[in-house]
Amino acid sequence: MKLHHIDGHIQTILLAEYPDRLLLLDGCCRSDISMLKHFITKTLQRSFNDLTLVVVTHMHPDHAGAADKLRKLTGCKVAAANVRGQWYSGIDGRLMHLADILLAKWVAKRMKKPRLNFWYSSQLIADYKLDDGEQLPGFSEWVALATQGHTDRDLSLHHLPSNKVYVADLIVKVKNKFIPPFPIFYPNRYRASLHKIIELKPQSIILAHGGEVTPTEHDYQHLLSLAPKIPKTHWRSVKSRLFKPFKKIRN
Repeated sequence: MKLHHIDGHIQTILLAEYPDRLLLLDGCCRSDISMLKHFITKTLQRSFNDLTLVVVTHMHPDHAGAADKLRKLTGCKVAAANVRGQWYSGIDGRLMHLADILLAKWVAKRMKKPRLNFWYSSQLIADYKLDDGEQLPGFSEWVALATQGHTDRDLSLHHLPSNKVYVADLIVKVKNKFIPPFPIFYPNRYRASLHKIIELKPQSIILAHGGEVTPTEHDYQHLLSLAPKIPKTHWRSVKSRLFKPFKKIRN
Protein backbone atom coordinates (compact mmCIF):
# COMPACT_ATOMS: atom_id res chain seq x y z
CA MET A 1 0.00 0.00 0.00
CA LYS A 2 1.22 3.47 -0.89
CA LEU A 3 -0.53 6.39 0.78
CA HIS A 4 -0.58 9.58 -1.29
CA HIS A 5 -1.01 12.94 0.43
CA ILE A 6 -2.56 15.33 -2.10
CA ASP A 7 -3.22 19.03 -1.60
CA GLY A 8 -6.97 19.42 -2.02
CA HIS A 9 -8.89 22.66 -2.32
CA ILE A 10 -8.98 23.31 1.43
CA GLN A 11 -7.88 19.97 2.93
CA THR A 12 -5.41 17.13 2.50
CA ILE A 13 -6.66 14.28 0.33
CA LEU A 14 -5.52 10.77 1.33
CA LEU A 15 -5.49 8.21 -1.47
CA ALA A 16 -4.34 4.66 -0.70
CA GLU A 17 -2.94 2.92 -3.77
CA TYR A 18 -2.94 -0.85 -4.19
CA PRO A 19 -1.94 -2.82 -7.31
CA ASP A 20 -5.55 -3.53 -8.26
CA ARG A 21 -7.63 -0.85 -6.50
CA LEU A 22 -7.67 2.59 -4.91
CA LEU A 23 -9.14 3.75 -1.60
CA LEU A 24 -10.07 7.37 -0.94
CA LEU A 25 -9.96 7.97 2.81
CA ASP A 26 -12.44 10.83 2.69
CA GLY A 27 -15.04 12.34 0.38
CA CYS A 28 -13.18 15.59 -0.45
CA CYS A 29 -14.71 18.77 -1.84
CA ARG A 30 -16.77 18.70 -5.00
CA SER A 31 -14.18 21.08 -6.45
CA ASP A 32 -11.47 18.41 -5.97
CA ILE A 33 -12.91 15.95 -8.50
CA SER A 34 -11.10 17.12 -11.64
CA MET A 35 -7.78 17.39 -9.80
CA LEU A 36 -8.23 13.92 -8.29
CA LYS A 37 -9.04 12.45 -11.69
CA HIS A 38 -5.92 14.06 -13.15
CA PHE A 39 -3.78 12.65 -10.33
CA ILE A 40 -5.13 9.12 -10.80
CA THR A 41 -5.07 9.04 -14.60
CA LYS A 42 -1.95 11.12 -15.31
CA THR A 43 0.32 10.93 -12.25
CA LEU A 44 -0.45 7.33 -11.29
CA GLN A 45 -1.28 6.24 -14.85
CA ARG A 46 -4.30 4.36 -13.55
CA SER A 47 -7.89 4.10 -14.70
CA PHE A 48 -10.25 6.44 -12.85
CA ASN A 49 -12.45 3.35 -12.41
CA ASP A 50 -9.74 1.82 -10.18
CA LEU A 51 -11.25 3.95 -7.42
CA THR A 52 -13.04 1.22 -5.47
CA LEU A 53 -14.14 2.78 -2.18
CA VAL A 54 -14.68 6.29 -0.82
CA VAL A 55 -15.12 6.75 2.93
CA VAL A 56 -17.09 9.74 4.18
CA THR A 57 -15.81 10.50 7.67
CA HIS A 58 -18.56 13.08 8.24
CA MET A 59 -20.90 15.22 6.18
CA HIS A 60 -19.05 18.54 5.93
CA PRO A 61 -18.31 19.97 2.44
CA ASP A 62 -14.60 19.04 2.42
CA HIS A 63 -15.28 15.46 3.57
CA ALA A 64 -18.45 14.48 1.72
CA GLY A 65 -18.68 16.95 -1.15
CA ALA A 66 -17.30 14.71 -3.92
CA ALA A 67 -18.45 11.28 -2.73
CA ASP A 68 -21.73 10.91 -4.59
CA LYS A 69 -20.36 12.41 -7.82
CA LEU A 70 -17.33 10.10 -7.68
CA ARG A 71 -19.67 7.13 -7.29
CA LYS A 72 -21.52 8.17 -10.44
CA LEU A 73 -18.29 8.75 -12.39
CA THR A 74 -16.33 5.64 -11.36
CA GLY A 75 -18.80 3.11 -10.01
CA CYS A 76 -17.02 3.11 -6.64
CA LYS A 77 -18.83 2.33 -3.39
CA VAL A 78 -19.33 4.83 -0.57
CA ALA A 79 -18.92 3.98 3.11
CA ALA A 80 -19.97 6.05 6.11
CA ALA A 81 -20.70 5.63 9.81
CA ASN A 82 -23.58 3.41 10.85
CA VAL A 83 -25.67 6.20 12.36
CA ARG A 84 -29.41 6.50 11.84
CA GLY A 85 -30.85 9.36 9.84
CA GLN A 86 -29.19 12.16 7.94
CA TRP A 87 -26.90 14.72 9.54
CA TYR A 88 -28.55 17.57 7.67
CA SER A 89 -32.18 16.71 8.44
CA GLY A 90 -35.17 19.04 8.69
CA ILE A 91 -35.21 22.79 8.17
CA ASP A 92 -32.46 23.37 10.74
CA GLY A 93 -30.29 20.82 8.96
CA ARG A 94 -30.75 22.45 5.57
CA LEU A 95 -29.81 25.83 7.04
CA MET A 96 -26.74 24.28 8.65
CA HIS A 97 -25.81 22.69 5.31
CA LEU A 98 -25.84 26.14 3.69
CA ALA A 99 -23.87 27.60 6.59
CA ASP A 100 -21.21 24.88 6.27
CA ILE A 101 -20.84 25.53 2.54
CA LEU A 102 -20.43 29.25 3.22
CA LEU A 103 -17.87 28.45 5.93
CA ALA A 104 -15.92 26.29 3.45
CA LYS A 105 -15.98 29.16 0.94
CA TRP A 106 -14.69 31.52 3.65
CA VAL A 107 -11.84 29.11 4.45
CA ALA A 108 -10.95 28.91 0.75
CA LYS A 109 -10.88 32.70 0.53
CA ARG A 110 -8.64 32.91 3.61
CA MET A 111 -6.31 30.40 1.94
CA LYS A 112 -6.39 32.55 -1.23
CA LYS A 113 -7.83 29.69 -3.26
CA PRO A 114 -9.88 30.30 -6.42
CA ARG A 115 -13.66 30.42 -6.22
CA LEU A 116 -14.89 26.95 -7.11
CA ASN A 117 -18.14 25.05 -6.74
CA PHE A 118 -18.71 23.63 -3.23
CA TRP A 119 -22.34 22.63 -3.70
CA TYR A 120 -23.25 19.01 -2.88
CA SER A 121 -26.33 17.16 -1.69
CA SER A 122 -27.15 17.41 1.99
CA GLN A 123 -28.29 13.77 1.92
CA LEU A 124 -26.03 10.73 1.55
CA ILE A 125 -27.08 7.14 0.99
CA ALA A 126 -24.04 5.00 1.79
CA ASP A 127 -23.43 1.60 0.22
CA TYR A 128 -21.77 0.44 3.44
CA LYS A 129 -22.51 1.55 7.00
CA LEU A 130 -19.54 1.02 9.28
CA ASP A 131 -19.61 0.20 12.98
CA ASP A 132 -16.81 0.99 15.41
CA GLY A 133 -13.93 -1.46 14.85
CA GLU A 134 -15.26 -2.73 11.51
CA GLN A 135 -12.88 -3.43 8.63
CA LEU A 136 -13.33 -1.44 5.45
CA PRO A 137 -14.97 -3.57 2.73
CA GLY A 138 -12.22 -4.82 0.43
CA PHE A 139 -9.50 -3.17 2.54
CA SER A 140 -9.19 -5.37 5.63
CA GLU A 141 -6.02 -3.72 6.93
CA TRP A 142 -8.03 -0.54 7.52
CA VAL A 143 -10.42 -0.33 10.50
CA ALA A 144 -13.10 2.29 11.08
CA LEU A 145 -13.14 3.96 14.49
CA ALA A 146 -16.14 5.89 15.79
CA THR A 147 -14.70 9.23 16.93
CA GLN A 148 -17.78 11.36 17.38
CA GLY A 149 -18.00 14.83 18.84
CA HIS A 150 -17.41 17.16 15.91
CA THR A 151 -20.68 15.66 14.61
CA ASP A 152 -22.69 12.58 15.56
CA ARG A 153 -21.11 10.35 12.89
CA ASP A 154 -17.38 11.08 12.71
CA LEU A 155 -15.05 8.27 11.68
CA SER A 156 -11.29 7.86 11.96
CA LEU A 157 -9.47 5.24 9.90
CA HIS A 158 -6.78 3.07 11.50
CA HIS A 159 -4.20 1.44 9.23
CA LEU A 160 -3.22 -1.59 11.30
CA PRO A 161 0.14 -2.57 9.70
CA SER A 162 1.63 0.92 10.12
CA ASN A 163 -0.40 1.90 13.22
CA LYS A 164 -1.22 5.22 11.60
CA VAL A 165 -4.63 6.84 12.05
CA TYR A 166 -6.39 9.29 9.77
CA VAL A 167 -8.47 11.34 12.21
CA ALA A 168 -10.15 13.70 9.70
CA ASP A 169 -11.28 16.77 11.72
CA LEU A 170 -10.94 15.31 15.20
CA ILE A 171 -7.83 17.48 15.59
CA VAL A 172 -6.91 20.60 13.65
CA LYS A 173 -3.45 22.11 13.35
CA VAL A 174 -3.27 25.91 13.15
CA LYS A 175 0.02 27.82 13.36
CA ASN A 176 1.80 24.68 14.60
CA LYS A 177 -0.68 24.25 17.45
CA PHE A 178 -3.25 21.48 17.88
CA ILE A 179 -6.77 22.68 18.57
CA PRO A 180 -10.29 21.20 18.59
CA PRO A 181 -12.36 21.69 15.44
CA PHE A 182 -15.39 23.90 15.00
CA PRO A 183 -18.15 23.01 15.55
CA ILE A 184 -18.28 20.53 18.41
CA PHE A 185 -21.84 19.34 18.93
CA TYR A 186 -21.09 16.64 21.51
CA PRO A 187 -18.34 17.70 23.96
CA ASN A 188 -18.40 14.51 26.04
CA ARG A 189 -18.16 12.31 22.97
CA TYR A 190 -15.37 14.51 21.66
CA ARG A 191 -13.25 14.06 24.76
CA ALA A 192 -13.92 10.31 24.72
CA SER A 193 -12.79 10.20 21.09
CA LEU A 194 -9.55 11.98 21.92
CA HIS A 195 -8.89 9.47 24.70
CA LYS A 196 -9.59 6.61 22.27
CA ILE A 197 -6.89 7.87 19.89
CA ILE A 198 -4.44 8.52 22.72
CA GLU A 199 -4.91 4.99 24.07
CA LEU A 200 -4.11 3.52 20.63
CA LYS A 201 -0.61 5.02 20.87
CA PRO A 202 -0.45 5.46 17.10
CA GLN A 203 2.84 5.74 15.25
CA SER A 204 1.46 8.96 13.80
CA ILE A 205 -1.87 10.61 13.10
CA ILE A 206 -2.95 12.18 9.83
CA LEU A 207 -5.06 15.33 9.89
CA ALA A 208 -7.31 16.60 7.15
CA HIS A 209 -6.02 20.05 8.07
CA GLY A 210 -2.40 19.79 9.16
CA GLY A 211 -0.84 16.74 7.52
CA GLU A 212 0.86 13.80 9.23
CA VAL A 213 1.97 14.57 12.78
CA THR A 214 3.15 12.89 15.96
CA PRO A 215 1.69 14.76 18.94
CA THR A 216 3.48 14.49 22.26
CA GLU A 217 1.80 13.68 25.56
CA HIS A 218 1.95 17.41 26.30
CA ASP A 219 0.20 18.16 22.99
CA TYR A 220 -2.61 15.74 23.81
CA GLN A 221 -3.06 17.13 27.31
CA HIS A 222 -3.13 20.67 25.97
CA LEU A 223 -5.73 19.62 23.41
CA LEU A 224 -7.86 18.03 26.14
CA SER A 225 -7.61 21.23 28.15
CA LEU A 226 -9.01 23.17 25.18
CA ALA A 227 -11.86 20.73 24.58
CA PRO A 228 -15.13 22.54 25.37
CA LYS A 229 -17.43 21.48 28.18
CA ILE A 230 -20.53 22.75 26.36
CA PRO A 231 -21.37 22.50 22.65
CA LYS A 232 -19.71 24.99 20.29
CA THR A 233 -22.09 25.24 17.36
CA HIS A 234 -23.17 27.65 14.64
CA TRP A 235 -26.29 28.79 16.48
CA ARG A 236 -24.51 29.28 19.80
CA SER A 237 -21.85 31.37 18.04
CA VAL A 238 -24.51 33.51 16.36
CA LYS A 239 -26.38 34.02 19.65
CA SER A 240 -23.14 34.96 21.40
CA ARG A 241 -22.43 37.65 18.82
CA LEU A 242 -25.99 38.95 18.76
CA PHE A 243 -26.24 39.32 22.54
CA LYS A 244 -22.66 40.48 23.19
CA PRO A 245 -23.58 44.22 22.97
CA PHE A 246 -26.39 43.72 25.52
CA LYS A 247 -24.01 41.98 27.92
CA LYS A 248 -21.68 44.98 27.75
CA ILE A 249 -24.57 47.33 28.50
CA ARG A 250 -25.61 45.28 31.55
CA ASN A 251 -22.03 45.22 32.82
